[in-house]
Amino acid sequence: MLDLPEALLRDLIVEEFARQSNPDKALQSVREKLHNIVALYLGDPDYFASQTAMQAAFASGDPQSIRDFCLSMLASHASTRERIAWLDNFYTRLWEITGLPQSVLDLACGMQPFALPWMNLPPSIRYYAYDLHRPRVELINLFFELSGRPRLAFHQDILVEPPTIPADVAFFFKEAHRFEQRRRGACRPFFEALQVRWLLVSLPISSLKGTRNLEQRQRRLMDNLLSGQPWAVEEIRFETELIFCIRKS
Repeated sequence: MLDLPEALLRDLIVEEFARQSNPDKALQSVREKLHNIVALYLGDPDYFASQTAMQAAFASGDPQSIRDFCLSMLASHASTRERIAWLDNFYTRLWEITGLPQSVLDLACGMQPFALPWMNLPPSIRYYAYDLHRPRVELINLFFELSGRPRLAFHQDILVEPPTIPADVAFFFKEAHRFEQRRRGACRPFFEALQVRWLLVSLPISSLKGTRNLEQRQRRLMDNLLSGQPWAVEEIRFETELIFCIRKS
């Protein structure tokens, strides 16, 4: 059961029925957009089994067992699986630009919170994670709790309800193009609403199957989204994704 936020369902229904004069077409459009959103969660891990495995890893007191469990979670999702090969220096390269943050917003987080053992962040970090999939949010909150961190994962549609918490850094990884597919023009006001010093936006360089090069398309998308903004931007290129490091303040 996906248990998507009510705000998401309401937003899709209101928008599509306002846009379409034909109710049947509006309903079909809602279904198509829901399919595009839900497709990300197909193939997710068995959350009950994952919870049991995580509790066993922490109960062992062995840091390597905990890291091995975290790797299994990162490998369970296409977005974070691609990053495993350079996980040891991925976040180091980000912090070289932003400085080591004391607070992070992980927006549309997926499984990324399980990369915390590789982020080398201080124990005092306030790490807020947002996702549409309630079972995933519950698993992440258990991970936070067992790690001695506050339970700061939220079941929330960030497009409808952008987080208002001030933070040093926000991650918005491999999601901006999907925001634009759901609602054209959604990213720009979303970026503006975030109260963060640094906004790190990543976009995939190739299609999920690796058959199409998307690099130039993604640069054009970001150029359009950031046109006219006073923000400074630095770019990092990894093998499968581009990171746009946007200094908002």
